[in-house]
Amino acid sequence: MYQGKTLRVASIPDGFVELCFDRENSAINKLDQLAMREVGEAVQAIAARNDVRGVLITSAKDAFIVGADITEFLEMFAAPDDELHAIFERSNSALSALEDLPAPTVVAINGFALGGGFELALSADLRVISQAAQVGFPEVNLGLFPGFGGAVRMPRLASPQVAVEWITTGKPAKPQQALAAGVVDEVVAGENLRSAALELLRKAATGERDWRARRAVKLAPAADAAKAAAEIEAIAAKLEARAAQTHQPAAAAAARLMARSIAEPRDAALRMETIGFAQIARTQAANSLVQIFLSEQQIKRQSKELAKRARPVKQAAVLGAGIMGGGIAYASAVRGTPVLMKDINQKQLDLGVNEARKLLAKQVAAGRMEQQQADAVLASIKPQLDYSGFDRPDVVIEAVIEKMEIKHAVLREVEASVREDVVIASNTSSLRIDDLAAPLARPQNFVGMHFFNPAPVMPLVEVVRGARTSETTLATVVGYALAMGKTPIVVKDGPGFLVNRVLTPYMLAFIQLVSEGVDFVEIDRVMEAFGWPMGPAYLNDVIGMDTGTHVFDIISAGFPSRLQRSKSADALRLMNERGWLGQKSGQGFYKYERDPAGKPKKSVAAEVYELLASVQPSGARALPAEEIVERMMLPMIAEAAWCLEDGVVGSAQELDMALLLGLGLPRYLGGALKYADWLGLKKVVQLSERYAALGGHYSIPEGLRRRAANNERYY
Repeated sequence: MYQGKTLRVASIPDGFVELCFDRENSAINKLDQLAMREVGEAVQAIAARNDVRGVLITSAKDAFIVGADITEFLEMFAAPDDELHAIFERSNSALSALEDLPAPTVVAINGFALGGGFELALSADLRVISQAAQVGFPEVNLGLFPGFGGAVRMPRLASPQVAVEWITTGKPAKPQQALAAGVVDEVVAGENLRSAALELLRKAATGERDWRARRAVKLAPAADAAKAAAEIEAIAAKLEARAAQTHQPAAAAAARLMARSIAEPRDAALRMETIGFAQIARTQAANSLVQIFLSEQQIKRQSKELAKRARPVKQAAVLGAGIMGGGIAYASAVRGTPVLMKDINQKQLDLGVNEARKLLAKQVAAGRMEQQQADAVLASIKPQLDYSGFDRPDVVIEAVIEKMEIKHAVLREVEASVREDVVIASNTSSLRIDDLAAPLARPQNFVGMHFFNPAPVMPLVEVVRGARTSETTLATVVGYALAMGKTPIVVKDGPGFLVNRVLTPYMLAFIQLVSEGVDFVEIDRVMEAFGWPMGPAYLNDVIGMDTGTHVFDIISAGFPSRLQRSKSADALRLMNERGWLGQKSGQGFYKYERDPAGKPKKSVAAEVYELLASVQPSGARALPAEEIVERMMLPMIAEAAWCLEDGVVGSAQELDMALLLGLGLPRYLGGALKYADWLGLKKVVQLSERYAALGGHYSIPEGLRRRAANNERYY
């Protein structure tokens, strides 16, 4: 009856027809503009026949429909309002035509039916789902909400509370949850899915199942709409408070839309959804979160391609135990790669093993792992004081103290203790890989593998390519990082590599503001309101003044013309000299005491202001929040642009993902360069000129100026 590139319609026995999604040359089905156009054409073909008793909707793939084609979003969302409205009105017309067919419709849901795929399923009359399937609305994770009728049909089929929860959290639901919610009609074993769906269609066609009543619920305003709207409005108010912190308005906007549209008939409600979707699609959060998704996919593809040239890693080793070494060992062992963990100090070994034990206990307590599995993981971490068994590892990670002479001694020792083909990686956060490689006989086997603290939690690993690092070495470490569940991003060797280099001018801007008399508590408040998980003063306390000062000194020395630190008006240096190291010493910018759960609780102490007064010759100063944000964020944008032009990283996508994963940069910004695009590069140039007198960390590279002059963007 109909054959397209994404689906086909054919007659099957008993006067039924089957609409089967089966996208050409693809392992999955997705609802892009082509598929939605073909849905409309297929429904027209079915409607033209007067002998159709029922329609079975299926998928020939392992999953039903995984959602929309996200690669279309950014270009689509940049279209004028009338064009964007037209796109979604056409799609909604196709699904409404499916919903309005004169015969009953039954969907057989196998695998995933997410986003637009689930919205299409809801436009049918009845739904049968496989026990192994999942359904849901993940759009909020992209800064969006359903735009193909999901926000209209879901609160009519399910309770308003369930509809709001599903749409505003983005969490997928399992079959029994969907059955309890009233959005599917039967749950069956996968092998029985087709026969069960056909039997349900037969019952509908013969009148044994009242499909017309099921359809009518979706066409009319919701029952007791005023009460439902009030319930949703109460939830929306809470979501708006959360949106003010995260700068991600989609969840609150979805709830407000459902509250307004639930009292309207279907077509009017769909028009409201289309208008609301177009508005949310234009937000900074949606633009950034969609780009983040696309960047993640690109980086995964690049990493997997590079890892094809990797040597297999069946055994690893970590040099240097403690919290970091134990965390790295755990991250390896929990993903199936056993680890030798060596240190010269038994207390450090015990600390490393205990760190792994605590992390495993948390997994067991959370129900994510059985105790027997945890015991096996811990047994695969072998603590030792010597190099026995070091003929086995394929990769050795050096994680000793951040001092060049100590690292040199350890690296010479380990190179003499391992096979000639073994990859040796340093977890240094600031020392140059080429400098560390100086005493090695096989520098081609040496690479940086910079984990972020805490290593088991932080997803980023900077893979630092030295001048003599071989492609096989690079590929092996990338493959090993992927096996650990990390996101590896390859960066060029240099002071601070990428993430810490971009963080340094941000911290210099903070030190400078403090030296001018701006209250550090106010700076933290402003930057946290801007979206950072913690302000710069608090972040310094968490990092530690000693660690931060050491790393920043190395990076500043590497770029003396732009990132020079003040010798006199430097609050971090002053606190470090006094032994106020932050959380580790109980005093930094804030004072720390342990709460009953053992977590550090911060407070403000008068003696901090007394100390800071010595680097604030002009006394206290108040600045508008907008100026604080500009002065903090502009140096980060500038340094990100310098890094890209210096070839530290291969693309804007990789650079921004590294900052998002390694620093906790607010996701609604999309990264430093994505944020620069949002501001407009001409405005970035103007801000640079406005603050140029404050120092080199406000200078921007010529390439950024050229892009601005040519009305170009990074994305």
